[in-house]
Amino acid sequence: MIPHAARAACSGNMAAPLVLVVLVAVTIRAILFRSSLAAFISERVEVASPLNSWKRVVEGMALLDLDVSPYSGDVFHETPLIIYLFHFLVDYSEIVFMITDALTAVALYLAVQEYNKVMFKQQKLYLELKKYSTGAQELLRVPTEMHYIPLKVALFYLLNPYTVLSCVAKSTCAINNAITALFILATVKGSPLLSAVFLSLATYQSLYPVTLFPAAVLYLLQREFIPVKMSSSSFWIVTCQYSSLYVGSLTILICHSFFLLNSWDFIHAVYGFILSVPDLTPNIGLFWYFFAEMFAHFSLFFVCVFQINVFFYTVPLSIKLKDHPVFLMFIQIAIISIFKSYPTVGDVAFYMALLPMWSHLSRFLRNIFIVSCMLVVCSLLFPVLWHLWIYAGSANSNFYYAITLSFNVAQILLVSDYFYAFLRREYHLHHGLYLTKKDGTEATLILK
Repeated sequence: MIPHAARAACSGNMAAPLVLVVLVAVTIRAILFRSSLAAFISERVEVASPLNSWKRVVEGMALLDLDVSPYSGDVFHETPLIIYLFHFLVDYSEIVFMITDALTAVALYLAVQEYNKVMFKQQKLYLELKKYSTGAQELLRVPTEMHYIPLKVALFYLLNPYTVLSCVAKSTCAINNAITALFILATVKGSPLLSAVFLSLATYQSLYPVTLFPAAVLYLLQREFIPVKMSSSSFWIVTCQYSSLYVGSLTILICHSFFLLNSWDFIHAVYGFILSVPDLTPNIGLFWYFFAEMFAHFSLFFVCVFQINVFFYTVPLSIKLKDHPVFLMFIQIAIISIFKSYPTVGDVAFYMALLPMWSHLSRFLRNIFIVSCMLVVCSLLFPVLWHLWIYAGSANSNFYYAITLSFNVAQILLVSDYFYAFLRREYHLHHGLYLTKKDGTEATLILK
């Protein structure tokens, strides 16, 4: 056991670097807010989408001030709670976004810290029960390796250029990230009520986080040592309780939005807009170019095909990773950021901040160097090809969409590489690191 004084000293030692990172991040953002780059960044299609653009939020507030429904036109597509939040805080919007980023980082820091404690206890238990092979000692995690991971996660989020750009552009994606981070923290801490409330708020904001529901239930079941079996009454009790909390919270949010506006217009303007993808403004996603080139009578079918990508993988991944709900959560968040209809770099920054959590998978990663190069090169080429297309006229939309495709392929390779590495490590933990055939020669592991 670690003495209480020693634990307090350890927490203090970790808190000081976190405070320093937050101060540096806030300073960088404050400088950029006051620079001439702020207006340029806010116009970038990689940073702001029709859903979360600050300019559209301002236009929505202007309509509200005139006693006109902000959803009467085709400009504003944020939720009613966002417009009312900034209606009162518009003069302090820069401070709100900086605080939001800091809150996200702190929530992720605390969530990873708690998760590492749980994982270390689970590892110790599995060793005592002899569930791990004696030949997998090299793969076991040690406290010294896990100690700085929460700080790295906060660092990766706050100082990631994608996050900084998103904050300076005042993209409401930053608020969505904060809500998702609080959901992860509440889930890892084992609070069904807060987890359901934040998940419902995340779903209310952008719809797609509904796919995180299975991961949350699986984690809460695992925390209570309840087996995932259809025949188990405890399984159904926990699932139904969480479902009731989630659906109840979501219903309250939607009804509250109705009472604020005395209209259901926001349902079609927000969720209908997300699902039907009527605005084909270029972005870093996969939808815009494809539907711009398509005949109108085919669009409904292919919208359904494209949208199903976000939801389709939820069930098979939940079955495969039912014993690893936090990793399932990470994979699902990454899938959302890749396949959602209006993604921005802020979405990408959120799941990339979680990569240090899986640093123990590094020995099994196969394509990390190539993927890293692809992501960096694509990020640099986005503004170049946009300039050549829109301003110089020496390129066209094909060039910009080509780099968008490359960027998304790199993300898919990154996620699939981590998924492969995770499954391979789990196999080696149970069967030993060095596998041999019956004749004593080295065996080759093929995951199917």
